[in-house]
Amino acid sequence: MKNIKNIIWANLVLVALLISSCSDSSDRIQESQIDASTPILSDLDIWLRSNFVSPYNIEISYLWGASNTDIARFLYPVREDNVQRWSETIKRAWIDPYNELGGKDFIAKITPRQIVYSGGFNFNPNSPTITLGIAEAGTRITFFNLDFLDYSDENSIRRPLQTLHHEYAHILNQKFPFTDDFGLITPADYTAQWFNLSAQNALDMGFITPYASSQEGEDFVEIIATMLTNSRVNFEAIIDNASPSGQAIIREKLGIVLAYFQENFGIDLYELQELSYQALLDSLD
Repeated sequence: MKNIKNIIWANLVLVALLISSCSDSSDRIQESQIDASTPILSDLDIWLRSNFVSPYNIEISYLWGASNTDIARFLYPVREDNVQRWSETIKRAWIDPYNELGGKDFIAKITPRQIVYSGGFNFNPNSPTITLGIAEAGTRITFFNLDFLDYSDENSIRRPLQTLHHEYAHILNQKFPFTDDFGLITPADYTAQWFNLSAQNALDMGFITPYASSQEGEDFVEIIATMLTNSRVNFEAIIDNASPSGQAIIREKLGIVLAYFQENFGIDLYELQELSYQALLDSLD
């Protein structure tokens, strides 16, 4: 009997200790020192929320975060005074033209959810090239070398805008893949050594840029990106500079790209070209 009483007493003590422990844990959670308050927003943050987050659910990430870039590269954050100017430029030359022709919610429905800004150049190891931008799984686009833009120079602004249109075209392709016919036009000419081609060599082979010769997916989006950052007259002049066989190949590819936009989005790519290129010019000083 005495043993039973001792066991009962021991169990009661154990229960009391457990209750005390739970109570202490609850109290500790309630007294947490973690700051869960809303952060104070700068005028720039408020502007970005009004122009990108609220209407399009796009986050512009300009503050440094190691998870946003390759830590093996020498990269650094963009200067804050360059953030709004570039953001205004991409809204004018990318978002507004697509929404005007594809519908006011076009970008809101098909868009990267995060755009990351980096100030410096992203040099590629073991290659004489730099990476101007990256599109990741259709959810993020990263821009590099934004601290070196010259808004008095059309070519300086054209290059990153061409990167934007290039990467966004990849996102469109993820939503609506292009037909296999495109890759069958020059299947044997794609090469990992694309950077050894001159612009003229690429044109003569039927590629709008040297990078277009790297693979069929890049070939497709380079046509789009080159169109949307040049006037129609200048774009036609680029094609006309190719050899006769190169011209024929590029125009065959162009026909597939034009049909892709019309059939999947109801957009005339030439109209989009006019709006986008004019916006590029309007962004200059």
